[in-house]
Amino acid sequence: MASPSGSQNGGILGVSNKASFGRCTVTVKTSSGDITAQPGTAVVQALVVSGGGGGGTSYGSGGGGGGARQISSANASGTIPVTIGGGGSGGSNPNTAGANGVNSSFVGCGTTYSSTGGGRGAGPANTKTPGGSGGGASGGGPGTPGAEGSGNAGSFSPPEGNPGGTGVGTGGNYGSAGGGGHGAVGGNGSNPTGGTGGAGTDFSPSFPGLPNSGVLAGGGGAGTFQGGTAGSGGPGGGGAAGAGGGNNAGTAGAGNTGGGGGGASFQSAQANGGTGGPGVVAIKELCQASGVWSMQSQFEAQSQGSWPRLITTQTFATKGVFMVAGGGGTGIAPSGGGGGAGGLILTPNSYPITVCGAAGTAIPITIGAGGVGVGWATAGANGNNTIVGGDFNNLKAIGGGGGGSFTCASKGKPGGSGAGGSGEGVSTANLGIQGSANGDSGTYGFGNNGGTGLGPGRAGGGGGGAGAAGTNGSGSLGPGPAGGAGGDGKSVIPVMGSLGTPFFGPTNGTFAGGGGANKCTAPGGAGGPGGGGNAVPTAPGSGYAAGSNGAANTGGGAGASYGVGAPSSPPDGGMTGGSGRVIMNFPDSLTIAVAPGCNSVNPSPGSTKTAVFTVTGTLTVS
Repeated sequence: MASPSGSQNGGILGVSNKASFGRCTVTVKTSSGDITAQPGTAVVQALVVSGGGGGGTSYGSGGGGGGARQISSANASGTIPVTIGGGGSGGSNPNTAGANGVNSSFVGCGTTYSSTGGGRGAGPANTKTPGGSGGGASGGGPGTPGAEGSGNAGSFSPPEGNPGGTGVGTGGNYGSAGGGGHGAVGGNGSNPTGGTGGAGTDFSPSFPGLPNSGVLAGGGGAGTFQGGTAGSGGPGGGGAAGAGGGNNAGTAGAGNTGGGGGGASFQSAQANGGTGGPGVVAIKELCQASGVWSMQSQFEAQSQGSWPRLITTQTFATKGVFMVAGGGGTGIAPSGGGGGAGGLILTPNSYPITVCGAAGTAIPITIGAGGVGVGWATAGANGNNTIVGGDFNNLKAIGGGGGGSFTCASKGKPGGSGAGGSGEGVSTANLGIQGSANGDSGTYGFGNNGGTGLGPGRAGGGGGGAGAAGTNGSGSLGPGPAGGAGGDGKSVIPVMGSLGTPFFGPTNGTFAGGGGANKCTAPGGAGGPGGGGNAVPTAPGSGYAAGSNGAANTGGGAGASYGVGAPSSPPDGGMTGGSGRVIMNFPDSLTIAVAPGCNSVNPSPGSTKTAVFTVTGTLTVS
């Protein structure tokens, strides 16, 4: 009789516990219903694509592609209910918008994982609508065009979709805009052309067997008024607009792609917008099927190089996890924006950590470096992500946005917390995009927007912090109020406890403060509490003056550096954001080890053991 190890080493017959032939099973669902997981499946990866938005009528804009999310790790076993969202209907009355697409979802171990239906395409009389990807803006007829719909209505990270394009409210054809796609913003309208739909994304490398060769969630194209060229649908199933120069209906989004419907074109009578394409859900089981394998199946698996590998998972209860990514850097400008703080995650005190491997398997811990400071008229670099356990636990804090600088091409950037806008060039505040952790509803992922800069000679905006948005720049020229202050960080003491300087560093338990911004001829803004760097204390009027780096291992955004005129030789440069940190509390009954030695473990703080990471390393729990 063969031993159980036969299933691992090529024996004639044997039972393998939680093993497969190394080929993860992918099930693609194009209609609502249940998936029955293989025996032994405990964790899945998934793709969730919702229905696309319907196109607008008359000279209508394109519908947005359905929201698309890749779920890297979800607990799921047994029966997995799946809901496929339908596409939104196209506009059917003169000047009316289409309808939003319907959400798709699946349920794993009581948790619902969903994406958002695509936003509707507008008609001439309609305004914006958000969605997974936003519907395009209407041309609007004479006067002001309608506004584009925003994407990522579910506030997911990474984003589930992009905004629609901008329409044209003047000229003869009033070109409407294309709907946003998962991979790109919808195309703007022009005269005489309707905007193209934003491109979708190719998901086939991770999920084979999808419709449309895996290219999904493209936006719908936009129609025109009395002639011109109608917009094409975005790659990924987006429907094309009705041909210009007639009363032509928009094309529907392709089936089970989440593609947005195309807008109608208008000559003298109303035509309907195209219907959005329905969504799709794919579930990948992570090679954890059990069974008894015959000699023939063993031979075939060995010949393919995929003989079973044992997959064992261990789950440990923590007493809280804190992690922060690297803060954003800054450039050199007279009125530069502050760097955004790194995204911060603070879990409940009962958060579980799952290890893919036997007891004692090392868990990788990646500490994100701060974004580097750069030179004249260039936005600072974003901070780097901090990650616990790779994708398996889906605990990822996103690096802070790089602060805006002098020119239109160097605006501030989104990040874990957004960078401040420049007081020169592009002044727009930038978004904080720190998303939720696995199983979270957004209650313990923290990242806020940067402040807004207010144009040439005025103050830049402060970088966003984990606890508050960055302060806007002032509206006056010349001497006056200081540059925008960095947003406040967040205290982690309520969950992690008062661990003191050896574990918290010098910030007294507050992390991820935003960087301060400059103002030409006025004082710079202060960095936010939690390691945010200060801007230049007083602008020198000419030459170069350095701001402050974000504090090490706090995730603080960098303060802005000051400079006037492109230097003949580069000065020292912009400032660097603070690096990240990870702190994890465990019950005292567990054995904890960290590497390398510059990371640390408190062996006996009462009923809790604490592991602290200030550099990239590994954690072993048993």
